[in-house]
Amino acid sequence: MADLQEPLVRPKRKKVLVDYLVQFRWILVIFVVLPISALIYFNIYLGDVWSAMKSEKRRQREHDDNVQKVVKRLKQRNPKKDGLVCTARKPWIAVGMRNVDYKRARHFEVDLSAFRNILEIDRERMVAKVEPLVNMGQITRATCPMNLALAVVAELDDLTVGGLINGYGIEGSSHLYGLFSDTVVAMEIVLADGRVVRATKDNEFSDLFYGIPWSQGTLGFLVSAEIKLIPIKEYMRLTYTPAKGSLKDIAQAYADSFAPRDGDPAKVPDFVEGMVYTETEGVMMTGMYASKEEAKKPGNKINNVGWWFKPWFYQHAQTALKKGEFVEYIPTREYYHRHTRCLYWEGKLILPFGDQFWFRFLLGWLMPPKVSLLKATQGESIRNYYHDNHVIQDMLVPLYKVGDALEFVHKEMEVYPLWLCPHRLYKLPVKTMVYPEPGFEHHHRQGDTSYAQMFTDVGVYYAPAAVLRGEEFNGALAVHRLEQWLIENHSYQPQYAVSELNEKDFWRMFDASHYEHCRQKYGAVGTFMSVYYKSKKGRKTEKEVQEAEAAILEPAYADEA
Repeated sequence: MADLQEPLVRPKRKKVLVDYLVQFRWILVIFVVLPISALIYFNIYLGDVWSAMKSEKRRQREHDDNVQKVVKRLKQRNPKKDGLVCTARKPWIAVGMRNVDYKRARHFEVDLSAFRNILEIDRERMVAKVEPLVNMGQITRATCPMNLALAVVAELDDLTVGGLINGYGIEGSSHLYGLFSDTVVAMEIVLADGRVVRATKDNEFSDLFYGIPWSQGTLGFLVSAEIKLIPIKEYMRLTYTPAKGSLKDIAQAYADSFAPRDGDPAKVPDFVEGMVYTETEGVMMTGMYASKEEAKKPGNKINNVGWWFKPWFYQHAQTALKKGEFVEYIPTREYYHRHTRCLYWEGKLILPFGDQFWFRFLLGWLMPPKVSLLKATQGESIRNYYHDNHVIQDMLVPLYKVGDALEFVHKEMEVYPLWLCPHRLYKLPVKTMVYPEPGFEHHHRQGDTSYAQMFTDVGVYYAPAAVLRGEEFNGALAVHRLEQWLIENHSYQPQYAVSELNEKDFWRMFDASHYEHCRQKYGAVGTFMSVYYKSKKGRKTEKEVQEAEAAILEPAYADEA
């Protein structure tokens, strides 16, 4: 095995004003962002409680009325005078880090802010019918007391159903159920012409059903979704296992933690994730649902990780490197949202002392700061600083290439910790924007089945070591190299992130055929902007808007013919 390549050597970087604005940004966060965030969270909670008090019939009636408002608004648009259609949501409200400057160009807004209700929890069908602005915290608050949960519950409370379906969503159960969009049973969509359709995998709108994921809302407006529920228990029995050695060794220990080489399904956990802390150390966590009776047996340790004063989860998991493997029981809902308080480990950069006991005890109840407020208060100079000197990226790579991905990140970015989360990528009846490697089922690799290839999300979230050492770092170039590596290795970059892809490379990474079929069939061309245009970095000019509206540009993937 080849030796691990050392990170690139970089010259020292001279500090400028924006460095000090970032360094002391914690003052603004403590005195402005955290208090306002707490008020917003409380207001949202009251809204959720009020919604839950309404009858299902009333919620459905209000939903139907709101759908008709969307239809009416779409029909008011004059294609010759008005811009492309997008939501009225302010650019800074989105949780993702993608540049949303497309809203600075001329556009036609449709307000979807009322779509934030849980419409029905159907225990017989084991389906939750929800509107697109329902977030993960809201739905687990409703389902966990029933010992039910979505099959895939994304970790951060603020992540919404609409974003996870139109874009990308994953959790530690995705090695069993796939991505969040794979757990959707039906979608209610308002098309460009105002028609309201219900798409499932086996009805007349099945092509739209498979086209919506990863489309970023560019085929129509998702106004409700029916999502698979699973039975759960009150606690998660979590085992922390240290892994040491080379990055390839850590990658293999990670694969072995949830994909037994002998194929024994009894050894497959309900939940799994890994965290790589250095180029030689990581911790793998595997969880199994456990009853309240089991958790409270004498000798078992219960850890309420959701309490405000508790150590941040990633630091708690890191203790396994010193004390060895250990087991504890975590209340299931608290486990689902274990990364919320510290935003994985980004909280350490936002509040350098936020992990200290005195801060956790006195002000930890205010955490986390709302991501939308962090974005709203950063200004353009700080936003550009983060684009250049900070990395928030996910790499979706085949399981057997995780070791290579870890070595690439170490060489190009040297970012730690890294997050590892597996997910199935299913072989579907149509070739969607993301798809498994052709012929994967013939190789019988670890974790693969005949119907799905096992992938892994390698989460890269933090300041590169070069930046922390005061050295120069070219964030745009690093992301460009990462994207080229992904293209060459049949891997994917979720579109919430800042991207350096040009149009040709975007369609080298993703497959355009089914997406373009849906855009043409359902009238999205000339009404909704293309997914590349929506994901593109930088300001969108009026000329670009007009070209997109006229649909005169041939797709870049045609160059490859």
